[in-house]
Amino acid sequence: MRFSSCYIPTLKESPADAEVISHKLLLRAGMVRRLTSGLYIYLPLGLKVMEKIAGIVREEMNAAGFQELLMPMVQPGDLWKETGRWEHYGKELLRFKDRNEREYCLGPTHEEVITDLVRGEVRSYRQLPVRLYQIQSKFRDEIRPRFGLMRGREFMMKDAYSFDADSAGAEQSYKLMYDAYTRIFSRLGLRFRAVEADTGSIGGNFSHEFMVLADTGEDTIAFCHNCDYAANVERAEVTWQGEACAAACPPCEKVATPGAHSVEEVANMLHAPAASIVKTMLLTVDGKTVAVLVRGDREVNAVKLKNLLKAQDAELAGAAVVEGLTHAPVGFAGPIGLSVPVYADFELQGGTDYIVGANAADAHFRHVDLRRDATITAWADLRAITPEDVCPRCGGRIELTRGIEVGHIFMLGLKYSEAMHAAFLDETGKEKLMIMGCYGIGVSRVAAAAIEQNHDQNGIVFPPPLAPFTCILLNLDPRNAEVNARAEAIYALLREMDVDVLLDDRDERPGVKFKDADLLGVPMQLVVGGKGLARGIVECKDRRSGEKGELSVENLARDFSAWAAAVRNGWEKQQGPERSGPAL
Repeated sequence: MRFSSCYIPTLKESPADAEVISHKLLLRAGMVRRLTSGLYIYLPLGLKVMEKIAGIVREEMNAAGFQELLMPMVQPGDLWKETGRWEHYGKELLRFKDRNEREYCLGPTHEEVITDLVRGEVRSYRQLPVRLYQIQSKFRDEIRPRFGLMRGREFMMKDAYSFDADSAGAEQSYKLMYDAYTRIFSRLGLRFRAVEADTGSIGGNFSHEFMVLADTGEDTIAFCHNCDYAANVERAEVTWQGEACAAACPPCEKVATPGAHSVEEVANMLHAPAASIVKTMLLTVDGKTVAVLVRGDREVNAVKLKNLLKAQDAELAGAAVVEGLTHAPVGFAGPIGLSVPVYADFELQGGTDYIVGANAADAHFRHVDLRRDATITAWADLRAITPEDVCPRCGGRIELTRGIEVGHIFMLGLKYSEAMHAAFLDETGKEKLMIMGCYGIGVSRVAAAAIEQNHDQNGIVFPPPLAPFTCILLNLDPRNAEVNARAEAIYALLREMDVDVLLDDRDERPGVKFKDADLLGVPMQLVVGGKGLARGIVECKDRRSGEKGELSVENLARDFSAWAAAVRNGWEKQQGPERSGPAL
């Protein structure tokens, strides 16, 4: 393609409303444009990147034995009511009515639709397994769309679904997708980790997220240095192998702590370490208030609490609720005498002589033994993991890093087939429910995540499989007949070699062309200019490393092939060991 005839509206400066680097660079590189909040137009180069990603996804899905179909984005509300998600999914589900007052929604996902399709077609175990996928736009009415393609309202997604006759078949389908996702993200040239994750609003028995590692990631993941264990912090297990503390504790004593609302303030006032203070957090869980206790230097993990209580929602109780239960301002809640269930992190069993809120203004209790002085409903893993903790699998060292979720696979079990009665007859003629799995990849999110992971001060540094072009050929002097003729000849040669090449034939200053070439992130740059041709060479530049070199004009096909292989090998080497996910 020729730059002069392409629609590539690059920008010199980042728009003021662009927040993260991928948003800024996608706009500056002329790949997307904002239509309205959370909605983006994919311009030609942006769409080409999406198609490159979708192409690799499609190849691996087909290779795994999944068949492609396409379902409507508009879904009838009745199907969502069958599963109960019409009420529970939340405001992200955009609901509306047609002219006949029938209720519909814009699909954020397609579990209900695919289950309805399969239950109407499959009758016998001989028809199973069924493994289907689609690549399609989804819509989630995010309360605060932000970060461009990272968290938009409409986005491109690959969603796949499996239906099996038994658990063994379902596990095989799950492993097929796990392995396919590992191949997909490896082929895309991304550094990633597969991590254990919470199932969230999709539900099911267990799940894995595929995380692109990037400092700007919204999610935190914990991984072990000694084994393959990795998990989202929402899911990461904390092991406690100690014994209940048997040390004697002095009688509980009430002390004045005027104005000390936070752990830090109480610790300073009473000259005590934060680990000796117990935080009492009041949360509203599915409409009911509970108390959660963790050490003062720890954080409550609300997802673990929801899973413990098999709840849909958990959020911090409002000030009015706290004051009504404790008869004190926020910051002075404690477990002694509370009239709600109290759940304590099991780490607290290893200590005593704690400091807790006194449920009274400007007061705390010290010398508290939780088993003696408070009524604990249950002890459980209720806190966020830290680097001080050990791997729950091998006891190795844990490290925390940032990541961007780009894929998620779920073992759904019977969640949807039971609610929608997706059944079949087994070999004996007995009716059984199908066991389901679902598997998603955010195609547009992959593009943004790739940029978050691969960029520099000059622009995007696309991994070769994602780049809109393999090579950009810069004609530095299109008005010079000799330079122009040689550039055209090289352009024709590269096309004959099946190289996806962009010829920058614009009548622009060389500096503009160099800046745009870097901005677009094309992996390989070739430069044709009068000085180089006089020496019989074409300059080349590896966009990732910045290394420059020279290729012989006379032997360009041979030299270019060797150089291109070196560029690809450089990419492969720099990706590191994170490219391969752990085996299931």
